[in-house]
Amino acid sequence: MDLRRTDGRDRRDPSLVFSDFYHFLMPSAPIFDRRNVLVTGGAGFIGSFLCERLLRDSKVICLDNFSTSQQSNISHLLKNPDFEFIRADVNAPVDLAAYPELERFKVRLQGVQEVYHLACPTSPKNFDRFRKDTLRSNSIGMSNMLELAVGYGAKFFQASSSVVYGLRPEDGHPFREDEYGSFDHLTPRGCYDEGKRFAETSCATYHDVHGLDVRIGRIFRTYGPRQPLSDGHMIPDFVLDAIDGRDLVIYGDDSFRSSLIYVSDVVDGIMRLMSLPEDPGPLNIGSDYDIKLSDVAAKIMEMTGSQSNVVYRERLPFMRELGLPDLTKIKERTGWIPLVSLEQGLKKTVEYTVAYKDILRPPFAL
Repeated sequence: MDLRRTDGRDRRDPSLVFSDFYHFLMPSAPIFDRRNVLVTGGAGFIGSFLCERLLRDSKVICLDNFSTSQQSNISHLLKNPDFEFIRADVNAPVDLAAYPELERFKVRLQGVQEVYHLACPTSPKNFDRFRKDTLRSNSIGMSNMLELAVGYGAKFFQASSSVVYGLRPEDGHPFREDEYGSFDHLTPRGCYDEGKRFAETSCATYHDVHGLDVRIGRIFRTYGPRQPLSDGHMIPDFVLDAIDGRDLVIYGDDSFRSSLIYVSDVVDGIMRLMSLPEDPGPLNIGSDYDIKLSDVAAKIMEMTGSQSNVVYRERLPFMRELGLPDLTKIKERTGWIPLVSLEQGLKKTVEYTVAYKDILRPPFAL
């Protein structure tokens, strides 16, 4: 799906004139030393790494409500003068200029140049608890952030997901971006799966109506440091259980396969997508290397010297086999390729979990 404008700008609702006038007044490029960027869900797993990367050349406003994220993910950033954390919910309108702590970013004058929208609950074990929040984040929250981007004339990134393609195809072929997918939107997962599709539709609509520069990254299964522990994300749980000598739990059977992309490669893909002069349409960001999770568990036990066993339990609604990405388009358009091997990524994840497990482990897991 190519989101580039094909119709004229004169065929619009007159009620949009004021919005576009305000858009015209806001600078699309920074008028001070650094651009201002907003990262929603910035205290989350991927979001915190993205904040780190953006701080190299930007002032970063991190917005999060800690529903499924952790303050420890961004604690090392709080003393950076170019970083500011705002505790807020995207499901309520956000007026950045009203926050006194953002005065040093000159938001009233400079505005915001880029919005990275990653805020959406992701908790496999507590999926039912966050179903309504997930629905709202993909609809109300999405609308609020798009409106904010229109007001500032900001470039907008939407963290979409491989779930928009539906179930892994029987023939196992990798998903291309021009495949539309198919799944039952009335299942318990629908609030997330269909929600991500609706969010992409919202991006396309705001592009067509307002001329908003939107970029969509369809992110496949990601792993690395800072993933929540004991929450059903199998890779960090594998590491924690191996360290503690407990059984490593696979929510499925021995045939459960997945692709796994290291978090720094995902962030690099996002940055390359946003740096393109024109919107290329949605891009897959993931690994096309397919591996059995039982083999991943074995690698982790080997790395930790664990004598644990692998056991299988009923699948979690939020944890299922997903298809592989076709990476042709992102490689051709951005030159991006995954750089971190599975061996390297697991080593980094194990080292991080060993070092910080007592801090990151939730109270119920002690």
